[in-house]
Amino acid sequence: MKNLHNGEFFGQTNETLRFDGLTITDTEYTHLYVDWHYHENAYFTFLLQGNMTEGNKKETYDCPAGTLLYHHWEDAHYNIKPDIFTRGFHLELTEDWFEQFGVSKDAIEGSFNLKDPAIKLLMYRIFRETKVNDPSFELSVHELLLNLFNQLTEKSGNFDRKPTWVSKIDEILHENFTEKLSLTELSKTLDVHPVHLSRDFQKHFQCTLGVYIRKLKINKSLTLLNTYPSLAEVALECGFADQSHFIRSFREYTGITPLQYKTLLKK
Repeated sequence: MKNLHNGEFFGQTNETLRFDGLTITDTEYTHLYVDWHYHENAYFTFLLQGNMTEGNKKETYDCPAGTLLYHHWEDAHYNIKPDIFTRGFHLELTEDWFEQFGVSKDAIEGSFNLKDPAIKLLMYRIFRETKVNDPSFELSVHELLLNLFNQLTEKSGNFDRKPTWVSKIDEILHENFTEKLSLTELSKTLDVHPVHLSRDFQKHFQCTLGVYIRKLKINKSLTLLNTYPSLAEVALECGFADQSHFIRSFREYTGITPLQYKTLLKK
């Protein structure tokens, strides 16, 4: 089985950044099939464009644009890609990075498809920082990454202590966030009192129900901006009231406008 070393990925890597124990690569995937392999370091894969399938020892993921995966080091997996342009953003973490910032390298193990919209938006912001010409981008990347790991370890540690309605509402919201949702109807579906639901949702998701839904919409829009020519169409598809509301929300959660993000993808 092939072992890939620091900064090594299958495909055409168009940009590589290395600093303080991090290796960041922007890679076009050119192989339709990549056999079982593993990487010597832990890393995140953030699919910017296209589509692929990834399988590991536990499960198989369908990975459209916007998918965020975490891989522990030496965790074997394989990849299948359709014959379309597919591009991945990788953030690789050496043991030196974990030691330097006091993060336990064993706090998270295995491979995961990370669906939490807050965590995915942090990775979008890391991608943005690597594409802007700002002398403080390295500091910003570390700050965002530490925030991401903090949220990731908190979710991992609290997984077994969460009531059953938490995973159920997360599934409902991911499937229906573009629709008009009612607190009353959600409460009936979950068999949880509306006051209890609205109070405890923030405890488990670190934000209000409304903010969580808006983050899901923004994550969806970031994937559609690759293919939809009109911002109005993206706004409609993601469940925003209109284009202006979409642009305001997008700027609030990403720090840039949708058109600026499209420009970043071309760099």
